[in-house]
Amino acid sequence: MIAGLTPNLATWGIAALATLGVITRPFSWPEAVWAVLGAVALVLFGLMPAGTAWEGVLKGTDVYLFLVGMMLMSEVARKEGLFDWLAGIAVRAAKGSATRLFTLIYGVGTVVTVFLSNDACAVVLTPAVYAATKAAKVENPLPYLFICAFIANAASFVLPISNPANLVVFAEHMPPLTRWLAMFALPSVLAILATYAVLRLTQNATLRGQQVATDVEAVSLSRTGLIAGLGIVATGGVLIGASALGRDLGLPTFAAGGLTTLAVLLMKRGGLVEVVKDVSWSVLPLVAGLFVLVEALETTGVLAMIADALKRAAAASPVETAWGAGTLVALLCNLVNNLPAGLIAGAAVQTAHVPDTVAGAVLIGVDIGPNLSVTGSLATILWLNAIRREGQDVGFWRFLKLGLLVMPPALILALAGLLLV
Repeated sequence: MIAGLTPNLATWGIAALATLGVITRPFSWPEAVWAVLGAVALVLFGLMPAGTAWEGVLKGTDVYLFLVGMMLMSEVARKEGLFDWLAGIAVRAAKGSATRLFTLIYGVGTVVTVFLSNDACAVVLTPAVYAATKAAKVENPLPYLFICAFIANAASFVLPISNPANLVVFAEHMPPLTRWLAMFALPSVLAILATYAVLRLTQNATLRGQQVATDVEAVSLSRTGLIAGLGIVATGGVLIGASALGRDLGLPTFAAGGLTTLAVLLMKRGGLVEVVKDVSWSVLPLVAGLFVLVEALETTGVLAMIADALKRAAAASPVETAWGAGTLVALLCNLVNNLPAGLIAGAAVQTAHVPDTVAGAVLIGVDIGPNLSVTGSLATILWLNAIRREGQDVGFWRFLKLGLLVMPPALILALAGLLLV
């Protein structure tokens, strides 16, 4: 116990400081360090039993499996030249136009997010986009890399599998696919178009000054690169099938990623150490730490209070509650990351038994809200790790200034589209 503080206040304080550390990265320490320190502090100060903390860690098992599978596939695909091959195709299709290349990448990012999830967009597409800008001899790749971050969230509620958070919010009350599309097709289209429009407007000055090479040498795709590509495509099919059957996505993704990696390594007869060494493993303790922080917050009774307030508001005025809940959750995601925010909001939605419109608004807030800040979603943190590997970096304030322009129009239009249908 921390002297002078009640257990609840101490828990909230530690969670807040840990979250602040994840956002601001003092001493340039990785985000994972601060999440883990917060989780450890809760146990050391007696605010949370070690067994309860471990239960929180185990709740993230499906997410860990999903991430490991995707990261393994992405690393194998990168090493086997799949991204370089795709980059050459994209650059030749752009025909020397920076804006055409921008639109092409945005379209591909939308497809990858819809059928492979927002986290896959961040992990798989980002290195491919960087390879494309390098092949095109683009001086400033950031406008194209920004696409990977923003479309990963903007297109993440087209299908239930487009964002693992979707499965958390609706849980066992997941609507059938036809009902899902009826609810979210219009909001998704509006969010995707609004995000594209604002990104183009904000990046136009940079794009106009870009030279895109046309004399890009064709790169042949190796057999192992082809296997990696087929593995990624097959994973998309597996995810859609698992979602249709109402199954968790983690184990199928892990199996697909593991089998793809194994097939490539067997064909090469080696290379496991190089693949494992270059995977961004730090994201796993980050996620585990966030799950522990959420578990601690639940013990303070905050979940029951949120569920009660949501239930009363929805009964009094569903439309106003949908607007308010969607906006509030969107902002909350940027304070605590959309993974814990989605867990808390999803549990509150299920406990309160709110109408589908309110649940849908909460989901839209969880999915689009993180486009405000660089630490708003796990997908954006994965994107940040990916661009850092390529020698690029985007600070918190720089992303926030862009996010303040990109996120609000998409959120407002998506919520309006939801309420229209």
